[in-house]
Amino acid sequence: MALGKVTISDDYPIPVYSYRVTIDGSQTMSFSEVSGLEIDYDYVDYRHGLGFLMGINLIRGQAKPVKVNLKRGVTKHREYLTTWLDKGDKRDVLIELCDEDGTGMVSWQVSRALPFKLDAPAFNADSNSVAIESMELVAHGLTIKHQK
Repeated sequence: MALGKVTISDDYPIPVYSYRVTIDGSQTMSFSEVSGLEIDYDYVDYRHGLGFLMGINLIRGQAKPVKVNLKRGVTKHREYLTTWLDKGDKRDVLIELCDEDGTGMVSWQVSRALPFKLDAPAFNADSNSVAIESMELVAHGLTIKHQK
Protein backbone atom coordinates (compact mmCIF):
# COMPACT_ATOMS: atom_id res chain seq x y z
CA MET A 1 0.00 0.00 0.00
CA ALA A 2 1.31 3.44 -0.92
CA LEU A 3 1.97 5.98 1.81
CA GLY A 4 0.16 9.30 1.73
CA LYS A 5 1.86 12.68 1.79
CA VAL A 6 0.79 13.34 5.40
CA THR A 7 2.16 9.99 6.60
CA ILE A 8 5.46 10.58 4.84
CA SER A 9 5.85 14.12 6.21
CA ASP A 10 5.01 12.96 9.76
CA ASP A 11 7.20 9.84 9.84
CA TYR A 12 10.32 10.76 7.86
CA PRO A 13 13.24 12.67 9.40
CA ILE A 14 13.55 16.39 8.70
CA PRO A 15 16.58 17.38 6.57
CA VAL A 16 19.19 19.47 8.40
CA TYR A 17 19.80 22.08 5.69
CA SER A 18 16.75 24.26 6.44
CA TYR A 19 17.14 26.09 9.73
CA ARG A 20 16.87 29.56 11.18
CA VAL A 21 18.85 31.25 13.98
CA THR A 22 17.31 34.11 15.96
CA ILE A 23 19.37 35.98 18.53
CA ASP A 24 17.66 37.83 21.37
CA GLY A 25 14.23 37.43 19.77
CA SER A 26 14.82 40.10 17.16
CA GLN A 27 17.92 39.43 15.06
CA THR A 28 17.47 36.55 12.57
CA MET A 29 20.79 35.59 11.02
CA SER A 30 22.03 33.05 8.51
CA PHE A 31 24.78 30.62 9.44
CA SER A 32 26.40 27.90 7.35
CA GLU A 33 26.75 25.59 10.35
CA VAL A 34 25.43 25.31 13.91
CA SER A 35 26.88 22.67 16.23
CA GLY A 36 27.14 21.81 19.92
CA LEU A 37 23.43 21.63 20.73
CA GLU A 38 23.74 18.96 23.39
CA ILE A 39 22.46 18.42 26.90
CA ASP A 40 25.12 16.77 29.04
CA TYR A 41 25.33 15.95 32.76
CA ASP A 42 28.14 14.92 35.05
CA TYR A 43 27.70 11.62 36.79
CA VAL A 44 28.63 10.62 40.32
CA ASP A 45 29.71 7.17 41.56
CA TYR A 46 27.81 6.64 44.79
CA ARG A 47 29.05 3.87 47.08
CA HIS A 48 27.14 3.09 50.22
CA GLY A 49 27.88 0.63 53.05
CA LEU A 50 26.71 -2.43 51.12
CA GLY A 51 28.51 -1.41 47.95
CA PHE A 52 30.68 -4.53 48.05
CA LEU A 53 27.50 -6.61 47.54
CA MET A 54 25.39 -4.37 45.30
CA GLY A 55 28.09 -2.58 43.32
CA ILE A 56 28.37 1.06 42.34
CA ASN A 57 25.28 3.22 42.07
CA LEU A 58 25.50 5.91 39.37
CA ILE A 59 23.53 9.09 39.91
CA ARG A 60 23.20 12.16 37.72
CA GLY A 61 25.12 15.23 38.81
CA GLN A 62 25.02 18.84 37.65
CA ALA A 63 24.33 19.88 34.08
CA LYS A 64 27.36 20.93 32.06
CA PRO A 65 27.32 24.29 30.28
CA VAL A 66 26.10 24.25 26.68
CA LYS A 67 28.81 25.11 24.14
CA VAL A 68 27.42 26.21 20.78
CA ASN A 69 29.51 26.91 17.70
CA LEU A 70 28.10 29.16 14.94
CA LYS A 71 29.82 29.46 11.53
CA ARG A 72 28.99 31.87 8.73
CA GLY A 73 30.48 33.49 5.68
CA VAL A 74 32.19 36.86 6.12
CA THR A 75 30.49 39.76 4.32
CA LYS A 76 30.64 43.54 4.44
CA HIS A 77 28.51 45.50 6.91
CA ARG A 78 27.67 42.61 9.27
CA GLU A 79 29.23 43.48 12.59
CA TYR A 80 26.46 42.14 14.86
CA LEU A 81 28.56 39.27 16.27
CA THR A 82 31.60 41.48 16.83
CA THR A 83 29.49 44.06 18.68
CA TRP A 84 27.94 41.31 20.80
CA LEU A 85 31.39 39.94 21.68
CA ASP A 86 32.61 43.43 22.65
CA LYS A 87 29.58 44.11 24.87
CA GLY A 88 29.81 40.71 26.54
CA ASP A 89 26.14 40.50 27.53
CA LYS A 90 24.08 37.30 27.70
CA ARG A 91 21.39 36.75 25.07
CA ASP A 92 18.95 34.01 24.21
CA VAL A 93 19.46 32.14 20.92
CA LEU A 94 16.70 30.21 19.15
CA ILE A 95 17.61 27.62 16.51
CA GLU A 96 14.65 26.26 14.52
CA LEU A 97 14.79 23.26 12.19
CA CYS A 98 12.29 24.03 9.42
CA ASP A 99 10.25 21.97 6.97
CA GLU A 100 10.08 22.65 3.22
CA ASP A 101 7.62 25.51 3.83
CA GLY A 102 9.92 27.29 6.31
CA THR A 103 7.79 26.38 9.33
CA GLY A 104 9.77 25.62 12.50
CA MET A 105 9.28 21.93 13.37
CA VAL A 106 11.83 21.49 16.19
CA SER A 107 13.43 24.32 18.16
CA TRP A 108 16.43 24.53 20.47
CA GLN A 109 16.20 27.45 22.92
CA VAL A 110 19.69 28.31 24.17
CA SER A 111 19.26 30.44 27.27
CA ARG A 112 21.62 33.20 28.41
CA ALA A 113 24.35 32.55 25.84
CA LEU A 114 27.64 34.40 26.28
CA PRO A 115 30.08 34.77 23.37
CA PHE A 116 33.65 34.03 24.33
CA LYS A 117 35.50 33.35 21.08
CA LEU A 118 35.38 34.69 17.51
CA ASP A 119 37.67 33.02 14.96
CA ALA A 120 38.67 34.76 11.76
CA PRO A 121 38.92 32.62 8.61
CA ALA A 122 42.21 31.09 7.51
CA PHE A 123 43.72 33.03 4.63
CA ASN A 124 45.36 31.12 1.79
CA ALA A 125 46.44 32.62 -1.54
CA ASP A 126 46.24 29.19 -3.24
CA SER A 127 42.56 28.69 -2.37
CA ASN A 128 39.33 30.10 -3.74
CA SER A 129 37.11 28.95 -0.84
CA VAL A 130 34.69 31.21 1.01
CA ALA A 131 35.88 33.08 4.13
CA ILE A 132 34.08 31.52 7.14
CA GLU A 133 34.17 33.01 10.62
CA SER A 134 33.27 31.03 13.72
CA MET A 135 31.80 32.17 17.05
CA GLU A 136 31.68 30.05 20.17
CA LEU A 137 29.05 30.57 22.86
CA VAL A 138 28.68 29.19 26.37
CA ALA A 139 25.11 29.05 27.68
CA HIS A 140 23.34 28.22 30.91
CA GLY A 141 20.72 25.92 29.46
CA LEU A 142 19.15 24.26 26.45
CA THR A 143 15.46 23.48 25.96
CA ILE A 144 14.17 21.39 23.04
CA LYS A 145 10.60 21.82 21.80
CA HIS A 146 8.79 19.83 19.10
CA GLN A 147 5.87 21.26 17.15
CA LYS A 148 2.69 19.26 17.66
